[in-house]
Amino acid sequence: MLALSGALMPGPVLTVTISESSRRGAVAGPLMIFGHAILELLLVIGLLAGLAPLLARDDVFIFISLAGGAILLWMAYSMFKNLPALQLAREADEGKPRNLVLAGILLSIANPYWLIWWATIGLGYIMYSVKYGIPGITAFFLGHILADLTWYSIISFGIAKGRRFFNDRSYRRLIGACATFLVIFSGYFFYSGVNKIYPSLL
Repeated sequence: MLALSGALMPGPVLTVTISESSRRGAVAGPLMIFGHAILELLLVIGLLAGLAPLLARDDVFIFISLAGGAILLWMAYSMFKNLPALQLAREADEGKPRNLVLAGILLSIANPYWLIWWATIGLGYIMYSVKYGIPGITAFFLGHILADLTWYSIISFGIAKGRRFFNDRSYRRLIGACATFLVIFSGYFFYSGVNKIYPSLL
């Protein structure tokens, strides 16, 4: 339940999952979360190895914020650029070769608050589960990932099943809305990074 409270929060991963589910179907969400899970497994191992102090550093936060903002802005630009030519039937049939597992990894890395959550709150849960050894760590990680997988599978399934109610115009509007949200997230990440550098300026 604790993990689900985090999974329900909107963010870049959810935004891209919605846009991809309308084109690729119900598989989009699970594939995105699979990439997300690979990254989180590596991060849990890193935290157990003593990575937490590095992730909590201001310079790391600033770098991730600015780099993440740039990645999201580039993705939004690509979506807006292709918007006029988008056709739902053609997109679904062609199945553009975007690697959704890789997208899940990159979008997670691009979110500085994902790293901060793991370096603080997540680390606390890991330290608690360590008391129970490997079974405790395993239970914590599986519970965390299953919450993400459940929510994103529901989102993908709902969007995919609703595709028959879309026409090309409504599809373009959906993709345009997703691109707009990516611009908003990008601006927020840029703001967060610059605010760390010049706290009195913003």
